[in-house]
Amino acid sequence: MDRITPTLKPTNQRVVQRQRWANLLFLHWVVDAEPLQKILPPGLTLDTFEGKAYVGLVPFTMTGVRPVWAPPVKPISNFHETNLRTYVHFNGENPGVWFFSLDAANSLAVKIARTFWKLPYHRADMTMDVQHPTDTSTRVHYVTRRMWPEPLPAECRVDYTVDSPVIPATPGTLEHFLAERYLLYAYRDGALYRGQVYHTPYPLQVSEVQSLNESMVRAAGINRPDAAPLSHYASEVDVHIYGLNKLPGGS
Repeated sequence: MDRITPTLKPTNQRVVQRQRWANLLFLHWVVDAEPLQKILPPGLTLDTFEGKAYVGLVPFTMTGVRPVWAPPVKPISNFHETNLRTYVHFNGENPGVWFFSLDAANSLAVKIARTFWKLPYHRADMTMDVQHPTDTSTRVHYVTRRMWPEPLPAECRVDYTVDSPVIPATPGTLEHFLAERYLLYAYRDGALYRGQVYHTPYPLQVSEVQSLNESMVRAAGINRPDAAPLSHYASEVDVHIYGLNKLPGGS
């Protein structure tokens, strides 16, 4: 499967939004593939690494969210987000992300994303405290609590630190499989859609979770192990967002 082409900047699509993603924490667990496949929409197949399926929980913050033709407007353009995801492909090609949920601390963004991007956004109350104890270390306290719509409860409280070298993911590795995803899929009214983003490769670092208490995975109907997750961090990337395209085969 070609995992490199989706990471390249598109030459035949128009940028519709620009965003900046920062303080991204990638938490991943190995989960049973069969029940995960059953809750995917028709047309998508679970993407696995060495036969293992993964579910990811990604809390981060967004700034400068705006249409390409407009300047950012505070506080509408700046808000925290947490997404719950797995990895899929379409007809054996175009590996991407399937979102079980996306929680954002911005009511307008949630309504727009649910309507125009066909994504399962939820309104949440979120806080993020970022500290830099030394020139090379970062400490983050992140809390999210879903407000609407259901399923509820869906919460996450995580404390983590980062103090490791930046090592961008190498193609063919697990880190590349989990983090370097530039295609997303959405499903609405029997139709499947695909969108694309572009940014430079994540400046990945290993992160260490001090505490984690979350119910977001369970709220999506997914069972995960109690074991500590794989944990990676990226400081920031500037992102170009491209429009959705309807895929063949939907009703």
